[in-house]
Amino acid sequence: MPPKRRGRPARREVYSRLRSDVAELWERLGGLPSPQDAAGIWREIWYREAHHSTAIEGNTLVRKQVELLLAEGRAVGDGELREYLEVRGYATAAEWVYRQAVNRCGLSHPGAILSLAEVRQVHHTALSPVWEVAPHPDATDRETPGNFREHDIRPFPGGMTPVSWPLVSAEMETWIEKVNQLDPVPLDFPEHLAEAHCRFEQTHPFLDGNGRTGRLLLNLILVRLGYPPAIIYKRERTRYLNALRKADRGEPGPLGEMLARAILDNLYRFVIPAVAGPARLVALSALATPELNASALRAAAGRSRLRAVRNASGRWRSCRAWVEEYQASRYRRDRG
Repeated sequence: MPPKRRGRPARREVYSRLRSDVAELWERLGGLPSPQDAAGIWREIWYREAHHSTAIEGNTLVRKQVELLLAEGRAVGDGELREYLEVRGYATAAEWVYRQAVNRCGLSHPGAILSLAEVRQVHHTALSPVWEVAPHPDATDRETPGNFREHDIRPFPGGMTPVSWPLVSAEMETWIEKVNQLDPVPLDFPEHLAEAHCRFEQTHPFLDGNGRTGRLLLNLILVRLGYPPAIIYKRERTRYLNALRKADRGEPGPLGEMLARAILDNLYRFVIPAVAGPARLVALSALATPELNASALRAAAGRSRLRAVRNASGRWRSCRAWVEEYQASRYRRDRG
């Protein structure tokens, strides 16, 4: 018998887990909750995304400053005005994106995922606040937020070269067509998603704010397809940029895996706990707590201390009520 593999699961296993757990979300749990029905989970994702996506681009506000700014409108600390406006603009755009989980108004046909007008709207919403106080120094009156660039951009470190500006409009039309052909069901969907995200960054349609806009559009695509949004954390910046460079060279796997893990993280951390209810059987990863991580729950299930069932693929499932029962029994043993 080969030795048991340790460490993180292989990429195809991550993809398989994503497909099965999102299918369960769609088929057994009713799909993504609307922002109106589950405001708390969307708010927490909103705070995290606004903080980390702007931090990837160099914003120095800390998480608490971002939360106070978004929750109470208070700009605390000694950050530059530009940084507060970056976060505010991004958050407003992200809030609009999340509302699109149940809204497809204005799309060209019922099966469409995204429109070019929405691409422009996301960029305009995210960039307009900061543009009022710190516009791009090279921008013309035709390159304001929501309008495509009329400048060429130098190649980036690592080799990615944005297309020449006269080609941007045609490239974006082609990009929209490919996005609208995305199929969320196949196992390799994360790699097609990675290719689409990379192609947007290769096109770099705007003079500024393409990274932020690209991640917002990535999440608009995801929620339209019934997936939780993905958050790239600031600590993952180097890995994210390296994965983008590999995708630019025709290797979408690392970026696809990174996106799949980010989607699963939000699925387990926020979405499933909000929609499952206390008695619904779900993956152990969605029931983890600060005191009991997923590994501890799997060990408890394997020793029959936690009530759980194992599905055909060998993955344990339990429910919140059973986990609380197990926690209570541990407390009694510790007290005894």
